[in-house]
Amino acid sequence: MRVMIVTDAWEPQVNGVVRTLKSTRRELEAMGHTVDLLTPLEFRTVPCPTYPEIRLSLLPTAKVRARIDAFRPEALHIATEGPLGLAARRYAMRHGLPFTTAYHTRFPEYVQARFGIPLAWTYRFLRWFHGPARAVMAPTPVVLHDLHQYGISHGVLWTRGVDLDVFTAERANVLNTAHPIFLYVGRVAVEKNVEAFLQLDLPGSKWVVGDGPALAGLKARYPSASYLGVLKQPDLAKVYASADVFVFPSRTDTFGLVLLEALASGLPVAAYPVTGPIDVLGDSPAGVMHEDLREACLEALRIDRVTARAHAEKFSWRAASEQFLAHLRPLPASAAPQDSTAPTAAHDHAKTASPAAVRSGD
Repeated sequence: MRVMIVTDAWEPQVNGVVRTLKSTRRELEAMGHTVDLLTPLEFRTVPCPTYPEIRLSLLPTAKVRARIDAFRPEALHIATEGPLGLAARRYAMRHGLPFTTAYHTRFPEYVQARFGIPLAWTYRFLRWFHGPARAVMAPTPVVLHDLHQYGISHGVLWTRGVDLDVFTAERANVLNTAHPIFLYVGRVAVEKNVEAFLQLDLPGSKWVVGDGPALAGLKARYPSASYLGVLKQPDLAKVYASADVFVFPSRTDTFGLVLLEALASGLPVAAYPVTGPIDVLGDSPAGVMHEDLREACLEALRIDRVTARAHAEKFSWRAASEQFLAHLRPLPASAAPQDSTAPTAAHDHAKTASPAAVRSGD
C-alpha cells in the first residue's frame, strides 16, 4: 500500500510526534509498504511565535496538491493540525477522499498555558478539523475519553512503542554528579512543568536534557541543576542508564515516549497521577505516581531496575504500527488521485508487496 503521511511536526524538532512518525515509517516499510512523508522541509517556513524551533509552512496549498497528485496515495493520513495538515484536509474534502487524522498532544491545554485561550475555543477548532476524518487516532484510552467529552466521538487507539535495542538496562556512568541522580528528558517549555521538578528538595543531583523556550529562565533560577541540550538516541540512552530516577512532571502529555525510553533503560519513573503516566504505567510497580512529586521521587528509588525494564518490554513499535495500519482508510481506486506524470517506483513497489501486507491496511 502507498501511504502518505502529512505532518507539520518534523526535523529539526525533536519530540514524541517526530519520533513516532519516523518509527512508524520504518516499521511500515519493513512490512512492505511505501510511505511518503510530506513535511515542512519541502516548504518555505517561518518560526512559530513563542516556539521558534517549530516551523510553519507558508502558502502550502498548491504544492501539497501537486505532491498528493504525484504520489497517488492509496491511504492518506494527516498527522497534525498545522498549515500542511489544513492544506491536505482541504484537498481531501474538495476531492471527496477518505482520510484519517491523529491527535498527538494536548493542543488545547498547551495553547491555554501559552496564550490563555479558553479550552472550549480550541476544542471547537479540533471538532471542525477532525470531524470529516474517517478515524482520529489517539495514543491512550484516557485521551480518547477526553476527545469524546468534547464532541470528537470517532477516535481510535494508536499506542506507542520504544526501541528496545537502543534503550537497554545496561548501566552507564556519563553523568558526573552525586547520586541519586534524578533526570528529566523532554522539551523545556511551560506546559512541561519542568520547574515543578527543579524546585524539589531532593538528595543527590538533578539533570535536565532537552531544549525549549523556558530553558534560559530555568538555568538562571536553578543553577545547581545540570543541563544538557538535545541528544541523539545512543547518547541519550547512556544518560538514561546513568541516572537513578526519571522524573516526569508534566500534567498535560497524552503519552510521553520518554517514559518508555526511561523504563527500557531500567529507570524507574516518578510522576503525577495524570494522563500519560497513568496510561504508560497502569498498575505496574515500575514507577510511582503521587500528587507529592518529591515523595514519588524518593519512593521510586526503591524500585529495582529489572522491574522497570520488564514493563517497557510490553511495548513495541511493530505492534503500534500494525495498529496504525489497521486504522487507515484506503482510497477507492476510482477516487485515488491520478497523475500520468507520477513516478512509477512507488506503484511498482506496491505491486511487489505481499497480498497479506496490503490486506492488513483494510
